[in-house]
Amino acid sequence: MAVGEEGGDLWIFAYGSLMWRPDFGFEERVRARLFGYHRALCIYSHHHRGTERRPGLVLGLDRGGSCVGQCFRIAAPARAATLDAVRRRELISGVYAEIAAPVRLADGRRLAAVAYVALRGHAQYAGTLDEDAVVRHVAQGHGTGGPNIDYLRNTQQHLVAMGIRDDRLAAVLRRLDGAG
Repeated sequence: MAVGEEGGDLWIFAYGSLMWRPDFGFEERVRARLFGYHRALCIYSHHHRGTERRPGLVLGLDRGGSCVGQCFRIAAPARAATLDAVRRRELISGVYAEIAAPVRLADGRRLAAVAYVALRGHAQYAGTLDEDAVVRHVAQGHGTGGPNIDYLRNTQQHLVAMGIRDDRLAAVLRRLDGAG
């Protein structure tokens, strides 16, 4: 049986664009902490926010630490269709692995949620880039989902609205906006 196909309601963990553009219906949206991975600008985008010739840079869940984001609860009848749609979006190039990850919801509930984590051995895995390289990739990136900078701005705005601080994203955006 594949991840997330056990039956019952489905939980999906979001840490980037899925938070502000889930593209699926859900019954519940809850602040959550995922354990074992952290949010990082570590994926070269060749489709949604860049091209192979001019890659953008998007977020991935990279090993170590934890990540605060959101969990979406999908009702059991919509589980298969939702999982198919999310897979078409997230697994487009194979740079992410789908896992069942341990999360703790804001109300204290603990559960396993479907999450998409960076595959370090994939050609699109960027690892930890210096800030100049990050700024360069975000500035040049434009793919089927639009400009890379829009992705970063939307994600940062959503994180700020949730009270989540991401100093690295903020510093990159300051530089791209000419304030840093």
